[in-house]
Amino acid sequence: MKSQSESYKAAGVDITAGYKAVELMKTHIASTLTKGVCSDIGGFGGLFELDLTGMTRPVLVSGTDGVGTKLKIAFLMDKHNTVGIDCVAMCVNDIICCGAKPLFFLDYIACGKNIPERIADIVAGVAEGCVQSGAALIGGETAEMPGFYPVDEYDLAGYSTGVVDRSRIIDNKKMQEGDVIIALPSSGVHSNGFSLVRKVFDVENCDLKAPVAELGGKSLGETLLTPTRIYVKPVLALLEKVAVRGISHITGGGFYENIPRSIPEGLCAKIDRSAVRVLPIFDLIAKTGNIPERDMFNTFNMGVGMSVIVPAEQAEEALSILRENGEDAYVIGSVIASDAKIVIC
Repeated sequence: MKSQSESYKAAGVDITAGYKAVELMKTHIASTLTKGVCSDIGGFGGLFELDLTGMTRPVLVSGTDGVGTKLKIAFLMDKHNTVGIDCVAMCVNDIICCGAKPLFFLDYIACGKNIPERIADIVAGVAEGCVQSGAALIGGETAEMPGFYPVDEYDLAGYSTGVVDRSRIIDNKKMQEGDVIIALPSSGVHSNGFSLVRKVFDVENCDLKAPVAELGGKSLGETLLTPTRIYVKPVLALLEKVAVRGISHITGGGFYENIPRSIPEGLCAKIDRSAVRVLPIFDLIAKTGNIPERDMFNTFNMGVGMSVIVPAEQAEEALSILRENGEDAYVIGSVIASDAKIVIC
């Protein structure tokens, strides 16, 4: 017999709703399970057995993040089954920058009211993100917090751990002038810059579901909710054959903040502005908000979700591998000798 408390329910927390949410999400969770999982949902901790075959000095790499104010768009659209992909992506895309393979993921959902069907929708997205990245969803927490969150709102965050052999950690020490910078296209705004996006479009007072000509007839809401692209599997395939010297996940802070994080002192990323395939949503943001191009490149991914730096002699091979694995990768620049860290020209 499952526990229940009428007094707790009267205070706004229905623990029986939590049981129903868990039952509804079990199928989604099952789709993510890998051979390392050795615990069931419902325990006090998620258990995962490491397979260290072929590794001499295994290093664990962890990342955590949330979805941010992109959730406000999900609330307004009443669409909740994609933001979980964003949550996973923001963690595993960071982990892969070190060369690590994500192993497992845990989520945390805090809400004003536990509506089981909505919680299950959120977890369905988390599970899809885990499948795309090869990570197992081994646990999580749903916290019903009446009076802290509005009834129809929630927050979503997550955590992931991966593993890499110490000798294969990407640390940019071998990067040199002449290396090539490759772009992996984004699917849209991803999960950063939404405070500015919401201000530009005044999302609470506009019709998010109306078709927009500049977006090819898609609605603004649909375009903004496009899930963050997950780059784990293509990058892992690349790392098997190419001596990757740097990887940057283009998140908040855009090009100017993120690409320099993979560049050592004395070197600089020279980006060919004309090569960058800017997506229509960014043109619309800039036009509507009258935002200078420098600010756009310092806030958004502008159509490039990840950059990879490889030796010039391996650039064509790298492009071929990435394209074979579903990425329409292309060259956006090169590494030059300079203390500027990044120039876009």
